[in-house]
Amino acid sequence: MHHRLSEPFGNFSHILALWAERQPGKPALRDEARTLSWAELDALTARIAARLVETGLVRGQSVAILGTSTVNYALVFLAAVRAGGVAAPLTTSASAEQLAGMVADSGARHLFIDAARASELGPGFAPGCAHVALEAIDGWMAPGGAQAPVFAPAPGDPFNIIYSSGTTGIPKGIVHSHAMRWRQFAATAASYLASGLEVRALASTPLYSNTTMVAFLAPLLAGGTTRIMGKFDCARWLDHAETDRTNVTMLVPVQYQRLLDDPGFDAADLSALKLKYCTSAPFAPALKREVLSRMPGALIEIYSMTEGGVVCLLAAHEFPDKLHTVGRPAPGSELKVLDDDDNEVPPGVAGHLVGRSQTMMSGYKNRPETTTEAQWVDPQGGVWMRMGDIGRVDEDGFVELVGRAKDMIISGGFNIYPCDLEAELEKEEDVIEAAVVGVPSRRWGETPVGFVTVAESARGCADILASVNARLGRTQRLSALHKLDAMPRSHIGKLLKSALRERAEAEMRKVEEEG
Repeated sequence: MHHRLSEPFGNFSHILALWAERQPGKPALRDEARTLSWAELDALTARIAARLVETGLVRGQSVAILGTSTVNYALVFLAAVRAGGVAAPLTTSASAEQLAGMVADSGARHLFIDAARASELGPGFAPGCAHVALEAIDGWMAPGGAQAPVFAPAPGDPFNIIYSSGTTGIPKGIVHSHAMRWRQFAATAASYLASGLEVRALASTPLYSNTTMVAFLAPLLAGGTTRIMGKFDCARWLDHAETDRTNVTMLVPVQYQRLLDDPGFDAADLSALKLKYCTSAPFAPALKREVLSRMPGALIEIYSMTEGGVVCLLAAHEFPDKLHTVGRPAPGSELKVLDDDDNEVPPGVAGHLVGRSQTMMSGYKNRPETTTEAQWVDPQGGVWMRMGDIGRVDEDGFVELVGRAKDMIISGGFNIYPCDLEAELEKEEDVIEAAVVGVPSRRWGETPVGFVTVAESARGCADILASVNARLGRTQRLSALHKLDAMPRSHIGKLLKSALRERAEAEMRKVEEEG
């Protein structure tokens, strides 16, 4: 199988069928309720794919999926691809209006939905789709032995649509092709086989997230076993990792932090862990260091976007002196740092990151103008993705992120990077976590406002603010500081600075009204 995965392009569904022939009795997928063998995985995806085609699915058409991650959810995802359709998992945290917009944007005729979401949205949701209950999928699929017509994908055929999260309005649909997914995961699967690793993966982020694909698609291509978790829970994660002898996992930073803080962590047997991934949100150097010291196995941080662009990898276990970076561009990835006028800047100078690689999106669904806006075209006509981050490259080629371009604060004509102020806040011994946003200011244009979560015996905000501002330059000083019980985050742990910005502006208006 290794030679097939090393080819420039292949058929994902065909590889899964070959694994089913070779190891029919081996576990393929697990959740809290059931375990499927590879033979069962193959037979069930074939039956779902056949029924999709019977009920009108045509090549390149989306299949919408909405619900908590389960084995049935995964089966529909895989069956949609097998039938020649496009898997379109929808963000469960979105509003009803956003979800309706995503279904319409995807062009789906089928909506697979779990009972909880169906109850929330009501019978009038997405009236143009055939609704199929995820819990009742066994009764909907074609009879045993059924097969859909064989689908041979072209490299440019769409594989899936991932809808962006944490946005206002209708999220953008990010289209990934079969070629993109093959390049992204076939080589990873081949590396598992080459090392002799029999993959037992634990996927604990939602299947609508691109983050999860590392622990879902790549292990299956390698003929491994993947456990799918619904809602993340530390005790259950530790129990699964110990019982399954999990050796590959993907976690976002907040999950690592919660696991390390859990009372049962140190007693859990995680000795089987060989490879841990992290992506999707800033990964604090101190947390990386703690993960390295307390969790076995290698730690790989991945920096990229769902849209593609540069892919940077940090093998944290190999470069303990580079934990403040996101690593170096992976083979096949390129990175440039540009100033505000799109001119390249020298190493060590911060600027806007642009990147390109073999794993770029095909574009935003139905949004050609937005796709063009997300790109930078170099003087030779090469297309790069704007990463949306401010960063710099050190003398060894490692990339250090300074902040999100949209989060940069311009106060009195000076650029202020929130991460610099957040680092100063987190130097205070009673501050657990800090976040800084810019809010409108009549005097300065924008002014930085801080938010912190603190220890029980912490000083008041006024004392912490005075201590930090004493160390900052005049143009950087925080105008206000607020305590929070917890930072607002998305379902995959991304800090929602838009929510903090709204709160900061509301607090500022309140002060102005009272004054």
